[in-house]
Amino acid sequence: MRIGELAQVTGTTARALRHYEQTGLITSRRAHNGYRIYDKGAVVRVRNIRYLLAAGLTLEDIRAFLPCLDGDVVAASPSDKGIQIALDRLAVLDERIAAQTEARDRLAAALHQATGQNTRTVA
Repeated sequence: MRIGELAQVTGTTARALRHYEQTGLITSRRAHNGYRIYDKGAVVRVRNIRYLLAAGLTLEDIRAFLPCLDGDVVAASPSDKGIQIALDRLAVLDERIAAQTEARDRLAAALHQATGQNTRTVA
């Protein structure tokens, strides 16, 4: 299938697919006209990549899962390495959230001091 078909079937963009290919997560062959051609297994692989991205992993993190990307990543038993990658990513996200919360609190305090108004977090 061509890149546009793969993008449509997997709910992503051709640009994202080219990026996944550039980072070595998916492969294609070239047709005589230069178009990228993907095999049907690419659908599963791209859906797994998108699942892992949505879970908070980076493309670099996902490279460690290359041997598993053609199967059912969701149902598979996690490996020790996979768990460690997820724990490391979770720690990074927790640090970023804490830093953003501190920045938000400083801004709210500055606004309160400048205007006398209390700010509230919109959930």
